[in-house]
Amino acid sequence: MKKGIVQYGIVSLLLISVLSCKNKEKEAADMKIAALQTYIDSLEDVKTADAETNWDKISSDFDRKTKESNEAVAKLGDDIKAKNQARVDSINTRYGVIKSSVELAKAPKKINPNQKLRNLLFGVDKIGDDMNFGWVNKDNILDTYQKLFDSYKANKGSFSREDYDEVKLIYEALDSRKNTVEKEGLSSSDNMKIASIKFKFAPMFKVNRIGAKARENEEAKE
Repeated sequence: MKKGIVQYGIVSLLLISVLSCKNKEKEAADMKIAALQTYIDSLEDVKTADAETNWDKISSDFDRKTKESNEAVAKLGDDIKAKNQARVDSINTRYGVIKSSVELAKAPKKINPNQKLRNLLFGVDKIGDDMNFGWVNKDNILDTYQKLFDSYKANKGSFSREDYDEVKLIYEALDSRKNTVEKEGLSSSDNMKIASIKFKFAPMFKVNRIGAKARENEEAKE
């Protein structure tokens, strides 16, 4: 009788030990998955541009938390393993969406030839398709004309006929803005300097544009 009681006690202790171990493993898995869940929740509130800047750390942290979650799930019993693995997989799917957005943002942007030309003449994204020179005022219009002229001289040898057509449109749009700026207090000194730049630019542009057309016509015949 005593032997049976002892054996029953041992079995009970073993069962309690096993159950306790399973509970600890479940608690550990719940804790790891909850941490991963909180992390993905916070990531979804981060702007793509900010995520892109810190992506190396973000991806490293997420990979570490995912690994810890998977290891914890692997220790669970078959009765609850699949359910908890599904939780981790669901979080990874959400992470994949964020990762795709960041990779798209990091991908090199294709710039059309006209925008490349405008960037070359005035700086990146200063002028877009709308030819809006609203940022030009009495204090910076002289510098804007000078930058246009200097950039044009430095690069005119590589311009195509289409580039010259675009330069013409840009130049006319800047001149239109100048008419407005003159009424907003453009100094006589700056106005005269701008006139000097325009005096040098106009004949140079005319000759170069004709030369580009002639060159392309000759190349077309070959």
